Amino acid sequence: MDVLPSLIVIAALAIVGYIIGSIKIINQGYEGIVERLGKYQRTLKPGLNFVVPFLDTVLVDSTREQLLDIEPQSVITKDQVTIIVDAIISWKILNVQKANYAVENVEKSLKSLVLTTILSEIGRMDLKETISSRNKIGQFLVTELDEPTAEWGVKVIRVEVEKITLPDTLKKSLENELAAASERRAEISKAEGTVESIQRIAKALKNNKEQASEILKYLLAQQYVATNYELGKSNNSKIIFMHPKELNEAVGGLIETEVAENIQNMGGDEEV
Repeated sequence: MDVLPSLIVIAALAIVGYIIGSIKIINQGYEGIVERLGKYQRTLKPGLNFVVPFLDTVLVDSTREQLLDIEPQSVITKDQVTIIVDAIISWKILNVQKANYAVENVEKSLKSLVLTTILSEIGRMDLKETISSRNKIGQFLVTELDEPTAEWGVKVIRVEVEKITLPDTLKKSLENELAAASERRAEISKAEGTVESIQRIAKALKNNKEQASEILKYLLAQQYVATNYELGKSNNSKIIFMHPKELNEAVGGLIETEVAENIQNMGGDEEV
């Protein structure tokens, strides 16, 4: 008679254990698949779910957005320049069933596909276009990856080309080119400023021809002194001392000629 209560207790415990074992809670942001005896049975959504203990196996995957870092890769551009590209992928699982059965390893397959697509896309672009089109490359990759990744039950949300590293020799060459371009812009700006100054002076002289001769003499003398100063800084230059009177006469003749020509060019008819 003592056996029956024991059996009841054992049965009750078994039932409780079965119920507890059949409960499967899936957290928000995750989904699971149920395999019964190795075969796909169904998909579990977030919340309280029930499975068959000992027969069902539950595999849980995150359906939240995930990041996948692509290690720096050597890529050859259309103009045969080897660069190093570093990218990061933002992706998520849309269908846990496909993600588990379509490919053996989703992350590994996704990384391989992205690398192949990056190599192909940059291979159609020259270096200049590649550097200036990082966002464009990312958008193109997202579009190109949509179809193949849909078969895996995943979605690539963003591909960011974080960094493009150039070879040291090429980097130095580009730095020199940028410096030269900056110098050319400075020279153009200086020239534009000089032209503007000349236009202002010409306008002033046109309105006051009585002082035109003296102003032009002063400007030419100033230019002469500045030019000789620059020549004097050269290692190969020679210093020639001249008597102030002789210097004044020598420069004076040149100035008189220049003044006459400048006034004539301005439409002046007076004699200097």
